[in-house]
Amino acid sequence: MAAIVGCVFTSISAQDSIYYKASAIGLISNGDFAPYYISSLNNGIMPHGDNALLRVSAWKPISTATRFSWGFGVDVLSGYSSTVDYLEGNPANPTGVSTVKLDSLWVQQLYAEVKYRGVFLTAGLKQQKSKMLNNRLSSGDWVESGNARPIPEVRVGFIDFQNIPFTKGWMQICGAISYGRSTDSRWVKQQYNHFNSHIAQNTWYSYKYAYFRTNPNVPFSVTFGAQAAATFGGYSEYYYNGVQTKVEKRTATIVDMFDMFIPSLSSKEGYVAGNHLGSWDIMARYRFKDNTELKAYVQWPWEDGSGIGKLNGFDGIWGLEYSSGKQSWINGAVIEYIDLTNQSGPLHWAPHDTPGTTITGQATGGDEYYNNAFYNPYSHYGMSIGSPFLPSPLYNKDGYPQYIDNLVRGFHVGVMGNINNNLEYRVLGGYRKGWGDGRIPRANAVENTSFMAEATYSLPMVDGLKFKAQFAFDQGEMYGDNFGGSLTVSYSGNFNIGKK
Repeated sequence: MAAIVGCVFTSISAQDSIYYKASAIGLISNGDFAPYYISSLNNGIMPHGDNALLRVSAWKPISTATRFSWGFGVDVLSGYSSTVDYLEGNPANPTGVSTVKLDSLWVQQLYAEVKYRGVFLTAGLKQQKSKMLNNRLSSGDWVESGNARPIPEVRVGFIDFQNIPFTKGWMQICGAISYGRSTDSRWVKQQYNHFNSHIAQNTWYSYKYAYFRTNPNVPFSVTFGAQAAATFGGYSEYYYNGVQTKVEKRTATIVDMFDMFIPSLSSKEGYVAGNHLGSWDIMARYRFKDNTELKAYVQWPWEDGSGIGKLNGFDGIWGLEYSSGKQSWINGAVIEYIDLTNQSGPLHWAPHDTPGTTITGQATGGDEYYNNAFYNPYSHYGMSIGSPFLPSPLYNKDGYPQYIDNLVRGFHVGVMGNINNNLEYRVLGGYRKGWGDGRIPRANAVENTSFMAEATYSLPMVDGLKFKAQFAFDQGEMYGDNFGGSLTVSYSGNFNIGKK
């Protein structure tokens, strides 16, 4: 205890920096929604077609230089966004349309965190990002990508990779576990058509991951492990032809939380309690003498036991990444092939789903990625928590609350670099084709091509002042033909606290 108190006193007495940033953001487009590459992987901030926002944030990051460290973050947005009209079959609404817009003021992040040695604890709203993929160039992590608004949670884990005892640094481990509760019940209620399918309210969220890594100080290293997420608790409302047919309530007790950590059979839900999904992740990296790096990686998705057992064929996110290791015309590049068309086969049949049946065989297909028969799709405020490569429920203007296209195949490319010390660029592009989902396939496939060019200029005369311009377009039946552009003006800095 004395050691911990001493570490706290030393940390407070040492010099720390608090960072701040203020941004003015404007977006104009010709559609109801922002172009795909502007709204995607942007933490759910600008999904609608037109936006005028002011964003103010301050944060203190955790320091890895001391045994004990603390941090916090606060991030607030305010402004205007255009509206989106969703069809609604609710007899209580005579207009048949539900108009949805972003709040004029909302808290994007609000969290506090502490670290002791290699372990951290975070509580509150904090934006998360991929632990393996390049967050600026990739199409998005399968489980947690930074595509949706954050969920308030408590998260504990390793601050970074830690050496495994007795391996002399040749094997390291990193991992975390979290529990939180979604805050989008009102949004889901507004967007839902109240005609078919179901919606869940007041649900809980759990996430965990564990990665192992070989010695990163040698030219060749391998990282491998798994991620898993789950939705549980709350209650679900079921509708048929505009009439509510039933309401199912579920608990979120300590026992339920343990079941999310180690899934078990549940008589309450007919199978494993909660909605579980995840990925097996593998990455190989080679670093050359000039610090150039090449990475090859794959994320194998799973939605249930068949996917965990890798019975879903070639499904996955397959990628190559290049990093120059220095400032240059091309600092980094990523190319990915995404295939989600197997899903363990088209059929799912389990005898216990139909009591009294004489058919004893079992078919474990029809994984229907990101959708679930009891819970909401894997999203928050309509945006996918995982990969945005599957069009999020936000885009379903007919008010259908599930993913329409999760049988998807395509590719994605990302490149970024520096023109000079003050001007950097980023270019993203991709193509995909969708065949509906495993339960409701499309009669005719739909396609989409998306592109974005971004330039960021740092004003040399005023340290911390930046201008960022983006131009993007979508073409095809999946998102429609639309284009738009955004401009962001930001100023950032820091000031010190404590004694030198």
